[in-house]
Amino acid sequence: MTEKLATLSFSDGKPSVDFPVLGGSVGPEVIDVRALYAKTGMFTYDPGFMSTASCRSNITYIDGDQGILQYRGYPIEQLAEHCDFLEVAYLILNGELPNREQKAEFDNIVTHHTMVHEQLSRLYQGFRRDAHPMAVLCGVVGAL
Repeated sequence: MTEKLATLSFSDGKPSVDFPVLGGSVGPEVIDVRALYAKTGMFTYDPGFMSTASCRSNITYIDGDQGILQYRGYPIEQLAEHCDFLEVAYLILNGELPNREQKAEFDNIVTHHTMVHEQLSRLYQGFRRDAHPMAVLCGVVGAL
């Protein structure tokens, strides 16, 4: 398969430079300009990153102009309406929504790993009710 290229040409006679064009699973193609500085000694100027893809992601797709936000191909509106937090967490971690058995197992794992240990609970009880949150944070971090 031949690589798709975009060519940057200069009006002052400098030699033109080719850059690879990358395709995503969703959205427009992008020109990979990571080697721009090495090849030309120049940078791109794009205030506000209006035409810049900052990273490659298999998890999230965002198109602000079209009002699109997707996680793993599912519209965020659909996830908010039909899924709970742990189902979305499972989707992000594993790439697919869980079936009933997977959801029950994942819920169990998360529940058992989020319990506060009794000693930590007693540590919190040692602080006055009106203690400054930063003092509590310092004490708890110190106890770790």
